[in-house]
Amino acid sequence: MVQYYWYPGSYPNQQYQQGQQQAQQIPGQQQQYTPGVQIPAGGRQEESYVENILRANRGKLGTFYFTFENNATRNNVIVTGYVEAAGRDHVILSDQNGKRYLMLMIYFDYATFDEEINYY
Repeated sequence: MVQYYWYPGSYPNQQYQQGQQQAQQIPGQQQQYTPGVQIPAGGRQEESYVENILRANRGKLGTFYFTFENNATRNNVIVTGYVEAAGRDHVILSDQNGKRYLMLMIYFDYATFDEEINYY
């Protein structure tokens, strides 16, 4: 049987709960705690998730490395191609011969580009 242990600070919303407790402990003073990323006044930027970085580099040629664990016949795939689209759980690549690949992000290891990467 698997046992799970709880450690202080191990839950993402614990910071939010601590902020709420601190606000309740100071009478007469209004404190507002907003969890998450602060958005700059100049405008909204996307967070730096891999799919957002890939989307920002749509059309660029890169080499993409994927690993499929517990696969005896083929556990590594290297695709050299162009980023066509990227979603939260997938990326669509096309190689120089026009073959398209729909790859799941859970298998994605890393990518290399020969040119500058667009990054927010």
